[in-house]
Parts: sequence; structure tokens; C-alpha cells
Amino acid sequence: MTIFIYDWKVPINKVLKLSSILLALTVLSACAQMSPSVAKPTGIPNENHDALVKHFEGVAKDAKLRLQANKKILQEYEERPYYFGRQGLDAKSHAVANIRAYEKTIQESLAFADLHRKMAMEQKSNQANIVGSHQDRDFTSKISGYSEYSDNKGL
Repeated sequence: MTIFIYDWKVPINKVLKLSSILLALTVLSACAQMSPSVAKPTGIPNENHDALVKHFEGVAKDAKLRLQANKKILQEYEERPYYFGRQGLDAKSHAVANIRAYEKTIQESLAFADLHRKMAMEQKSNQANIVGSHQDRDFTSKISGYSEYSDNKGL
């Protein structure tokens, strides 16, 4: 009987370990950042291209400040690597990875800002063409020539 209880506990321990590992992986994957690059702004409608240009330029400016800070950290490491101790290589590789990520963010956000700037200019020119074409029309003069509309003084 003792052998049966011992064999019964081993699979339960394995199942508990496996389920706890799966739970931990699920929580970590749910909390993981999906896209570290430029994110879609919330609260700005897609048609408001001027606001989107300002947003992406702000993202680029923020990334530029962080890029400069990481370049300073990397420069300090390269000048005095003995200050950092055993964790120095980790600090260096982390700074280099951050520099690459911020350079990519700057490029992407400036590209998005240029794209939305062009779209805003097209949108403004299209609106100006529509307004200009409607101002040239005079609907009342065309209607007054017809006898069936001459009785309607309210138009």
C-alpha cells in the first residue's frame, strides 16, 4: 500500500510544478510589452493629422533626450570601465541596446511625422478645392429660368 501512495504523489508534484510554470509564463507573456517602437497614439482621431504630427515629433524629441543620456552612460563606461565592476559588461550592452532602440524610434517617429504632415497638406488642399468649387456655383440663377420654379418665392 505504501508503494501506491508514493507513486500517486510523484505525478501530482509534477502536475503542480508544470501548472505553476505555465501560470507564470502566462502572466509574463500578458505583461510583456508587445512593440517597443512607436506606438499608436490614443485619444487622437486618425483624421487630425496636425495633432498626429505634433505627437510623433514629441515622441522623437523624447527619444532623442533618452538617446543622449544612454550615449553619455556608454561614454562613461568606455572611459572608466573599472568603475563599473563585474556588472560593467551588462551596463555596456544594455546601453548599446537602448541606443539602437532609441535610434530606431527616432527614425520611425520622424517618418510617421513626415507622412502625416503630407497627409495634412493634402487634406487642406482638398478642402480648399471643395470650398472653392462650391463658391463658384450659383444655384438660384439656374432655377429661376424654369417656369415651374418661378412660383416658389421661398427658395
